[in-house]
Amino acid sequence: MKCDLFYELSVPPFGKRTEADVYRETLDELALADSLGFTTAWLVEHHFMPEYSHSSAPEMFLAAASQRTRRLRLGHGIVPLPYHHPVRVAERLATLDILSGGRAEFGFGRGFSPEEYATFGVDMADSRSLTAEALAVVRNSFLPGPLNHAGTHFHYQNLSVVPRVVQDPHPPLWSAAVSPDSFELAAKLGVGALVGPFKPWFMVREDIRHYRRAWQAHHGDASPAPGQNRRVAMTVGILCLEDGARARKLAKEPFEWFYRRLLGQTRPVLEKLYDTYEYYRRMGRFRGLMDHAVNLKLLDTLGMAVVGDPEHCLKRLQALKDEGVDHVLCAFGAGAMDSATVRESMELFAREVMPRIAAPAD
Repeated sequence: MKCDLFYELSVPPFGKRTEADVYRETLDELALADSLGFTTAWLVEHHFMPEYSHSSAPEMFLAAASQRTRRLRLGHGIVPLPYHHPVRVAERLATLDILSGGRAEFGFGRGFSPEEYATFGVDMADSRSLTAEALAVVRNSFLPGPLNHAGTHFHYQNLSVVPRVVQDPHPPLWSAAVSPDSFELAAKLGVGALVGPFKPWFMVREDIRHYRRAWQAHHGDASPAPGQNRRVAMTVGILCLEDGARARKLAKEPFEWFYRRLLGQTRPVLEKLYDTYEYYRRMGRFRGLMDHAVNLKLLDTLGMAVVGDPEHCLKRLQALKDEGVDHVLCAFGAGAMDSATVRESMELFAREVMPRIAAPAD
């Protein structure tokens, strides 16, 4: 299992850090991650979500990170395609791929915020068709020769799109995966599944099994073809310290704050999602998370947070690996903790946990 990083660029009110502090310290953390052997740093794109996420121009941040790192891969997690012209997406992705020396990873999705859709003048009813068509354009931009497209939303002929990606055949592709249908679609498209931090583990475990079955149904048992990506990545809030009790004490406020804000942002989506899981509705477990106060113990019980000493973290992550998680996206300190503690946790995790669960280098 690969060990990655995940960032929202949160600026919590209790953190006493400015936006500039968060940006600067996060870049320092990525430089440290590069030296520690983490695989990929993933950055979201959100708009108009003060405190929770100040990552509205991730391509610029990732470009800056490309100059502070040498081995760390740099991932969009994700680009909401309906908000962007796909040719511009292709241009920016290729630019990042060049600047990073071929280290870009491309995650895409539909987004979920009605405010973002309204502000950018996009009808949410068109989100599926826009995403599918935009993805087709981005994929075609990887091919040699001019770009041509005649679709419902975009029309152009003989475009010479530059620059071009340097990875062969192109950067790995990942799809945001929330509902069972989205895991099915990711498998059909031959792309990886990116699982956000807002679903309990018992649900994600079933989704992974569904993804694997769907992949086999669409592609068989053969190894992925060039350009395909048969991997699952799952985001988890993590704090790993020598003293587990200290870790839980320090994690309480930032983790509970982050997950409250996260669930507040995604509640409408999750409530719709819940209705598609008949078995889980009978159990009532996910509804309990939605309807009761979020606390660290509940987050730990549901597998949404991993907080404790190295042995505890190893045990929890090994369980994810055993069920088919290929990348764990570590949100150290839930992205809401002071950088000194985050760096302490990263260093301990890299020394005591990562060597025991990380896959051999490709």
